[in-house]
Amino acid sequence: MIEIKLGKITNIISEDKNTTIVEVKIGDEINKAINYTNITGIIKVDDYVIVNTTAVRLNLGTGGYHFIISILNNIEKEISDTDGHIMKMRYTPQQIRCSTLEEKSEYNKLFNKNISLKESIYAVGELHSMIEPLAASIKFKRPRVRICYIMTDGGALPINFSNSVKRLKEKSLIDKTITINHAFGGDYECINIYSALIAAKEIVKADVTLIAMGPGIVGTNTKYGFSGIEQAYILDGIIKLGGNGICIPRISFEDDRLRHIGISHHTITILSEIVNNRVNVVIPMLDIDKNHIIEKQLKNNHLYDKHNIYHISGEGIEDVIKSFNITPTSMGKNFEQNKDYYYALNAVGNFICSNYL
Repeated sequence: MIEIKLGKITNIISEDKNTTIVEVKIGDEINKAINYTNITGIIKVDDYVIVNTTAVRLNLGTGGYHFIISILNNIEKEISDTDGHIMKMRYTPQQIRCSTLEEKSEYNKLFNKNISLKESIYAVGELHSMIEPLAASIKFKRPRVRICYIMTDGGALPINFSNSVKRLKEKSLIDKTITINHAFGGDYECINIYSALIAAKEIVKADVTLIAMGPGIVGTNTKYGFSGIEQAYILDGIIKLGGNGICIPRISFEDDRLRHIGISHHTITILSEIVNNRVNVVIPMLDIDKNHIIEKQLKNNHLYDKHNIYHISGEGIEDVIKSFNITPTSMGKNFEQNKDYYYALNAVGNFICSNYL
């Protein structure tokens, strides 16, 4: 289940207050590893470390780093000064204490009263890579809007693993982050999606809230066996609380896997079988042949009958990317290698800005 090795730190590649990327020597090999300072403490060259090497051994993509479990030169660590009593990563050796919004006395009345999201705007995606281009798309057209990002625990748990979130915060393309369930490290912590939806509206005062997992979706090439299926119950939760739920579709014509060509089978499964409410779905207008494939998918799966389908231009994403000097990638492909994926995200941004902002 887990591979653990003893290693020695040979180099510090980069570091910030939360995360350090290092080179670690294990036997005769040197690999990159990640150290989360708030879990294991400050790391230095020549430190001996216990390392989780499972992801590299399995040749995984997003998670293909070693992870520092313990620094043998700095084993003891004092508990943080936060006042929270909620544990995340519960009942594991790495369980951490978080101060969640739900347990703060100043928000007790907020979370206990009857809530209506009152048509607040929530766009829900499947992949973490959707957040950076979409946030940039919205800020490019409406620079004064407040954007909140809610990160679920469907992928990476520490928000500090995400380089795109770091870039978005540095460039003020998202204003606040909320980490939910076992995900942690956001500007705010919440126990579940429902509290986070309320917090985004009432505490963050967001004009738009973007929701997706952290890096590293789980998939199995089965109909329901992927962590992105959470998109369905999140959309249902938004509608249940009176919000405006927008589905961000996963669309590509450059994927090596046929099941993800056009509208991904993940999106089709979510919209045709799992979501219980009618939601807004934004489809990009592409070239004739691609539009024909997408139209066939929409009709064959009866999506026009189940949801509000909007065909919106996704043109202009090149200007967005250049304006903010961002280099987003998804599944290792940048804009030039997977243009339709990014057109789809810009179409959602255009739809939100034209209809709600």
